Amino acid sequence: MAAYLLRRLLAVIPVMVVVAITVFMLLRLAPGDPAAIIAGDEARPEDIIRIRAMLGLNESIVVQFGLWVGRLLQGDLGTSIFSNLPVTTLIAQRLEPTVMLTITTLTIAVVTAIPLGVLAAWQARTIIDRIVMLIAVLGFALPVFVFGYVLIWIFAIDLQWLPVQGYKPLKDGFWSCLESLVLPSTALGLTYMALIARITRASMLEVLDQDYIRTARAKGLSTRRTLLLHALKNAAVPILTVIGIAIALLISGVVITESVFNIPGLGRLTVDAILKRDYPIIQGLIIVFAGVKVLVNLSIDVSYAAFDPRIRY
Repeated sequence: MAAYLLRRLLAVIPVMVVVAITVFMLLRLAPGDPAAIIAGDEARPEDIIRIRAMLGLNESIVVQFGLWVGRLLQGDLGTSIFSNLPVTTLIAQRLEPTVMLTITTLTIAVVTAIPLGVLAAWQARTIIDRIVMLIAVLGFALPVFVFGYVLIWIFAIDLQWLPVQGYKPLKDGFWSCLESLVLPSTALGLTYMALIARITRASMLEVLDQDYIRTARAKGLSTRRTLLLHALKNAAVPILTVIGIAIALLISGVVITESVFNIPGLGRLTVDAILKRDYPIIQGLIIVFAGVKVLVNLSIDVSYAAFDPRIRY
């Protein structure tokens, strides 16, 4: 297991190198000049030249990349061009809403999807199975922002049970924080619930046709014990895979959801930085997001080995 983990850790290094090079080059080749944006519409050419020199944008691409990587290896993501604050500080300020939104979304999706998928597989080709698959199809078909506005209209405006928008930090109380996340987490979690439920059903159907499941039933094991102890455990690898994919896809979903529900998280920070061509923030956020994705994939790979020891070799 230790050797398998070491191999997976070493594979992370080239991935992050490629991500760093790609992000840096794409931003530099993209249209738009942050110096011109800072200077304003009425700026003179010499003002733009002076700002570019101050920001180090007059250096060659190779020099700029070398300086950026050197700071990155020291844990310095740079300084925002517009706010003049360290990128790490800006990320830390916006981290809690995004982390809480991600955790609650995954919790809603996984806790709902896996039982629905197991139930659909157990009751395959019945009305229950069709209802679960209908919910899954609606989850895929309905855009996050549409479902979000529907939830706002019903539960916030009409019934007035939940807040319309905004985020309550944890320091204001756990339940207040949770209350502000119910609508965005539900809207964002519907798509991932549908995805995980479909994969769970398909994986369970394949396992339920195996001989050892028939043997377990022939021995008189209860349906619950057969489904959870034997079938679900052996169907776990595809389910873990799709959960890992869902976590990766949450990054794009968070950007839309935070905009709809006015949540001051990393998604909103990303949109603002892109509109302003704030290179340090964009680069820092993409590196952080890529690092999170790599760690999630690594965790999923390790969990594979835990469920199926054959994968280690």
